[in-house]
Amino acid sequence: MRLNCDLGESYGAWQMGADDAVMPLIDQANIACGVHAGDPIVMQRTIAMALEHNVQIGAHPSYPDRQGFGRRSMALSEQELIAWLHYQLSTLDGMAKVQGGKLVYVKPHGALYNDMMHDEALRHLIYKAMAQYDMSLSLMVLAGPNGQVLSCEAKQFGLSLLFEAFADRQYAASGDLIPRQIEGAVLSHSDALRQASQLIEHQTVTTASGAVIAVQADSLCVHGDNPEALALLKDIRALMT
Repeated sequence: MRLNCDLGESYGAWQMGADDAVMPLIDQANIACGVHAGDPIVMQRTIAMALEHNVQIGAHPSYPDRQGFGRRSMALSEQELIAWLHYQLSTLDGMAKVQGGKLVYVKPHGALYNDMMHDEALRHLIYKAMAQYDMSLSLMVLAGPNGQVLSCEAKQFGLSLLFEAFADRQYAASGDLIPRQIEGAVLSHSDALRQASQLIEHQTVTTASGAVIAVQADSLCVHGDNPEALALLKDIRALMT
């Protein structure tokens, strides 16, 4: 199992996360594309760090919602959504190529990610946008009971999927993540480490109701905006070695 983190979310003088300390600990970097967060200098530096540490570069596109940090759903038309996705993918991809790197996968951010997992039509638009841009890219999605269905959908567009689980988020019995606004949705360090260990060793999680469900994941995510992200990543990396 690989370890991924959302990075490159600083902007100008506003700093988020400890990207320079996090990057050596992970395998995959989900880099903000300048829409919900990030700017050209931040993208450039984050890509450089990823290349220095041999970390895969992933695009982290979002709804055009910088003020809400991409965590608010937006009713975009098909044309608007595809254009915004192409804009973000091509921006990060182009900046990676300048430094001799390449874009490997796409992981939607925030509300776009959550909406994608519950809205088949939206998911198909994301597949369509990616297939139009570059069919060699993989789409990162939430690992859960509908994995086979999602894989079949993606294959219709010539795409492959990467399934991820979350170390620092509480799960519902359905396999969905508990919404952030609910108390306990973001796990404490000790609980997140316990969940990470369970995912790595058994490919299962214990939900908020106490049920144990199977979660077959290719990658494990720790959110970079979690204040305990660095310490948690160090502890999880130790579990993986």
